[in-house]
Amino acid sequence: MSQHADAEQLPGPDGYPVVGSFLQFRRDPFAFYDDLREYGGVVGYRMFGYDMCSVLDPDAVEDVLLHEAEAFEKPDMLSESLDGYMSEGVLLTEGEQWRAQRELLQPMFYRERVETYGDLMAGYAADAAADWAADGQIDVQSAASDLTLRILARTLFDIDLSERVDVIREFADAVREIGRAGSLETQLPDWVPLPSRRRHRRAFERFDAALEEIIEERRAKLGNADTSENNGEPDDLLSLLLAAEYPDASTPSDTEIRDQLMTFLFAGHDTTSLALTWAFVLLNRRPETCERLQTEVDGVLADGQAGVSDLADLQYTDWVAKEVLRLRPPAGALFRDTVEDVELGGYRVPEGTMVVLPQFAVQTDPRFFDDPETFRPERWADGLEDDIPDYAYFPFGGGPRHCIGMRFAAMELRLALATIAASVDVEVQNPDVDPDLGTPFEPAEDVLAVVTER
Repeated sequence: MSQHADAEQLPGPDGYPVVGSFLQFRRDPFAFYDDLREYGGVVGYRMFGYDMCSVLDPDAVEDVLLHEAEAFEKPDMLSESLDGYMSEGVLLTEGEQWRAQRELLQPMFYRERVETYGDLMAGYAADAAADWAADGQIDVQSAASDLTLRILARTLFDIDLSERVDVIREFADAVREIGRAGSLETQLPDWVPLPSRRRHRRAFERFDAALEEIIEERRAKLGNADTSENNGEPDDLLSLLLAAEYPDASTPSDTEIRDQLMTFLFAGHDTTSLALTWAFVLLNRRPETCERLQTEVDGVLADGQAGVSDLADLQYTDWVAKEVLRLRPPAGALFRDTVEDVELGGYRVPEGTMVVLPQFAVQTDPRFFDDPETFRPERWADGLEDDIPDYAYFPFGGGPRHCIGMRFAAMELRLALATIAASVDVEVQNPDVDPDLGTPFEPAEDVLAVVTER
């Protein structure tokens, strides 16, 4: 008998034949999750034959990500919807392969290493702000994406992507479209001839070809390099992958190297650019928060450019960043598949269930956040993090599979936000733009802004 046999069956809506709860979800995902709250903190339902479970209780979220992490894997559906691309990257691998990759890559994201990138991050942000002001009007998400992509490419990979930005943006757009709530590509079999699939595959193939060129260029460069530099140790992530050897004496395959680049070039820049985009949107909804942010940076930054040493004094900037990530977590939700029966919140979740951890819903739970839908950075002033459950706020995930680039992204967001706020005004023209629920959690329409020098 199963050790979870005494646990109760999951409560939840009945849904319709075949499609289950998909129609309600696609019609209004936010209303759908509001309705799920009525069933409790762990809720079951079905979509197109999939057994689904949404986890809304922080303690159960902690079980999924930490205490019962071995009972879960990343869903195959994520890799399948991307035609297998990124499946060998650290975001989607499992078991011993994932552990070996994580151990190899982790030193690139130690605090001491990440802090060496601070001046470069702020320098790129200052240059971007000047360019935005010169242009006068920008598409905020596009401009923020260009900024974070340049930062990532130079710091982690030591490459210049200026001639390949369009290819990377096309790939990122395809991934975002597939990840949107209600996307048919994640619900229907691969043999269904959706027009979007053909377009997305072309984007994947172009990006694949661009990465192959980058990899071969670096191989040639390493072959001609003076190994006495840096004691022969790789000083960027791409060079590390090309020179790596795992404990079992195996080396990363070309597919693995490509998928790691895809993973970091997409997830590593897109999530931070979305957070920066939402920061400008939310600051414009409450002008007094923008004024307070600018007052702080004017008093702290000596030359208008933030540095790592300034972060301790940029307290309000830190609160703004935390509040942005609470209301608009870039991933929107995390997904896992159960590989065995598991008990969550007193309920039995059967093997083969897709488990959804909706960050946007958990992080706006009125039990833990007063006036939860309002952008209020000052809520973080009085030790809020110590007063709420550990997993009531988890924008970077948690447990052994927390975001490997968490420190990088958190520092980049704060340095860029402070540096830009010090030099320009970003006046968003449509600050009431709604989010489009999906992975990632992006605006439902283009965010346009007028940018002027201060």
